[in-house]
Order: sequence, then structure tokens, then C-alpha cells
Amino acid sequence: QVQLEESGGGLVQAGSSLRVSCAASGGSLSMYFMGWFRQAPGKERDFVAAISRSGRSTYYADSVKGRFTISRDNAKNTVYLQMNSLKLEDTAVYYCAARSRDGYRSSVHGYDFWGQGTPVTVSS
Repeated sequence: QVQLEESGGGLVQAGSSLRVSCAASGGSLSMYFMGWFRQAPGKERDFVAAISRSGRSTYYADSVKGRFTISRDNAKNTVYLQMNSLKLEDTAVYYCAARSRDGYRSSVHGYDFWGQGTPVTVSS
């Protein structure tokens, strides 16, 4: 069973960039389709981005398309989310998730393992 740990969150100004990471242990990340989700206070957990096992296919929510980039380094057992041109509405706790079966899913129910999350706060 894979364990996931996010890092890299913090307080940043609107318009700046931040990269959050998700490190896996207890299993090879190459076996999992990976996703990033976020949850703002009082709201549901929403899909942000996903990446196939090989990294060749990526998927994004419309709200982040063109600003965020998901990537993975299977040799380092790590998935990244590069966030550029951050907006106030990007403020949330960011979670990475692993899906045992291949194939794109944007629902939280499609993922089997979750990290504890890393908070990102964007200020004006």
C-alpha cells in the first residue's frame, strides 16, 4: 500500500508561482495514475490535474488550464504540481491521490490512496 506525502505549500502573493510535491513510499509510483485535488474552506474537494502512469498524458480542470502543470518523476517516486499566475481563488489545501487502475478519472471516488494535504494560501 503506497503512502503519499505532500510538501511545498505556503503563503504566496497573487501572480506568483509555487511548486508542490507528492512523494510516495511503500510502493512504486509508476504503478499508479496520479491526481491532484484541492479543497477550499467550506467547499468540496475538487479535481485539479491528473497524469498517466507514463507521464505522457495529462489532464486539467478548466480553472487551472494554462497556469498549472502536472509532472512526475517515477525514478524519484514523486509527482509535482507547478502553479503559475496564482489567483486568490487558488487558495486551498492541495492533496495528491493515487489510482490503482489506469485511465483518467476526475472524481475523488476514482482514487484509492490520499496524502494529508499541503495548504496553499494566495494573498493580494
